Amino acid sequence: MAAYLIVDVDDLLHRFSSRGINVDLQELAVGLRGGAALAAGLFSADSLKAVAVSNWGIHGSAAANYQRMFRAAGYDVFDMPRRDQLADALIVHYFSFDPDPVDELILATSSSDLIPLVRRIKTTRNARVRIWGSENIVQGTDFANEVIFQPLETLLGIQTKNVAVYIDFENIAISLNEQGFVVNLDHLIDRFVSQAKAYGQVVRMSAYAPWGQRGSLPPLVDNSGREVADDAPSRLLMANIDPVFNLPGKNSADMRIARDVITDATHSDSADVVILASGDRDFNQVLNALRARNITVIVWGVRGSTSRMLANNPGVQVEYIEDFTDLQTHQSLSIASVSESTDTAAFTPSQWSSVIIQFDRLGTRLSSEILSVRQLVEQLQEVGAVISRARGEDLVSQAMSLGLLKAMAGNGMVALASSHPIVEKTRLIRDRVTVRVANTLQVRGWEYVNYGFLLKGLAMDRDLDRPGLNYSDQWRSEWIDCLVREQVLERQLIPHRHNPDDLVPVIKLHDDVDQFDVMPNLPPLTEEMPDWTGISMMELNELHPETADMVRRIIVSVEQFTSFRNFTWCPLGSLHRRLRLFDSGMSFQRAVEYLKENGAAAISEYSNPQSEFLTKGISLTMNSEIVQDVIQERDSFVRLLLTLYERNIPISDSGVRSADSRSDWNLPFWFSLMETENVLNGVPGRAGQYSLFRTHHTVNLVAEAMKAR
Repeated sequence: MAAYLIVDVDDLLHRFSSRGINVDLQELAVGLRGGAALAAGLFSADSLKAVAVSNWGIHGSAAANYQRMFRAAGYDVFDMPRRDQLADALIVHYFSFDPDPVDELILATSSSDLIPLVRRIKTTRNARVRIWGSENIVQGTDFANEVIFQPLETLLGIQTKNVAVYIDFENIAISLNEQGFVVNLDHLIDRFVSQAKAYGQVVRMSAYAPWGQRGSLPPLVDNSGREVADDAPSRLLMANIDPVFNLPGKNSADMRIARDVITDATHSDSADVVILASGDRDFNQVLNALRARNITVIVWGVRGSTSRMLANNPGVQVEYIEDFTDLQTHQSLSIASVSESTDTAAFTPSQWSSVIIQFDRLGTRLSSEILSVRQLVEQLQEVGAVISRARGEDLVSQAMSLGLLKAMAGNGMVALASSHPIVEKTRLIRDRVTVRVANTLQVRGWEYVNYGFLLKGLAMDRDLDRPGLNYSDQWRSEWIDCLVREQVLERQLIPHRHNPDDLVPVIKLHDDVDQFDVMPNLPPLTEEMPDWTGISMMELNELHPETADMVRRIIVSVEQFTSFRNFTWCPLGSLHRRLRLFDSGMSFQRAVEYLKENGAAAISEYSNPQSEFLTKGISLTMNSEIVQDVIQERDSFVRLLLTLYERNIPISDSGVRSADSRSDWNLPFWFSLMETENVLNGVPGRAGQYSLFRTHHTVNLVAEAMKAR
């Protein structure tokens, strides 16, 4: 009987460490081998082939000791530095030369890197394959019914403590800020999670704060220095931390946390370790109640902001956050570091945007380039950028530390640093958005600008073509929303012209916008769309390759839709949604304009049988040379796919090149197009290989045309 145990040492050590489980490696090795022999029904563990595989080099000086432990327990020690070749190497070294099929295969791992062994090792008809790990990696796969999964901790009798973490985030953020630290949300999340896992398995982790309440928290930044307060809940969720909302203010958070802690502690499966991240003395009685239940209590606090009553409580273990984090101080930040990060990172609205925009508003109103801190804070409070004077002073103080504001003569007066990259970019974006709204209202005589029209116009604004700027409609929407919050723009909902019951968003200048000039000597708006008339597809490929590709996608998609449904037109909105994944900026609109200007397509409003309202749609001019060339190109590629299908050749990059000696196809593009149109489907588990939908409408038409020749 051939029985194998493969132990993925690196994965097991990583899993145990991440869950706060300390194991004796020698006991682990002996336990795994003995358990495997018992599971395989062997009289002796000597009949079991046990292999401990690892990239031993990553364990440094401990590697030799680890290997000795496994050898002493009866294992072969196998070194494999590259995990992507792990399964191949094991097959070559152990299974290729074994004449006997395997009766029992046990994989001690929670990584999918060893799964190929299940498929490729020769086994007997009644062979059993087991996976011992922390999580079932075969669940939902083709092997789910063939592989026996068993939790490794249960098999080895490993016990770990359950840990619950309650973070008074408002208290911690304000305390860190008051002690001069920059509140780096990404860094805090990472360190909070790793510190909690050191005590066992984290079963609950919640962060309490007035999430979404503008100006209620100090500025929260990410690793690149960008302000990310609006993204805080989603970033916490991605780390499995529940963002619990409470109203701003000390009592609201305290009562909610105390209630949750006591309620959870009364459950039969309550945590063995409770960690409270707060320095508030009001929690002292709650923590004493936990100690009375024999629950280990740990407090994470900030030096200088943690209650002495908590710090002196003999039943509470206090850990200071600054000791297990590497948070920067405000003084350590410099203009150079901020400039470097904002040159390449996405430049999105932040609390710094409020400082800059409101400084300019108030400065223009008072005809002054210098303001007092008091005046600026009051302006920030007036527009709701901060909820209190204290939060406003914190925000201004950090803006000065970052170099956005410059102190003037030490008398409480400040000025904007015009050359600072954040100031310069914020002003540019504000001015370009506002001038576009103002010009549109003036030139077209409109009362408002349609939200979608404004997004499209901004996408074509060449003055915004800078790193980190104007890269998506989401980015443009965020900045429009920012200017609405800052009361530069105003958003309204008006009835749709075809359906009065349907409200659509529009943008206007705010009533107060005439009190200051946001368009100082700006250049005129750039031309919104090039003149495409008379440009061939070959020329378009050279001038605008993305637009040329989108033209092909539109023609193929519309022709397929109208041909299959026997329609003369295709809804433009649904077409854009279908192709939006490939629309970088304005390529879809440019492609539509190209087709219109060259007589290859028409845009109109059509009667929709599924709606009482007219629907904007696109129809192809089928006798157009552009349309005919693209359709012929599409049909040629489909014929090539049919040839591969009939010859039973895999449809892939190499398959196409072997069947077509010309090999001048842009294969990534055409595979993508065919997959979008459901002509091809990716083969699961085989990257770059596709299956042909032989009964597809277009494929059938091309196949019939081939037979008729």
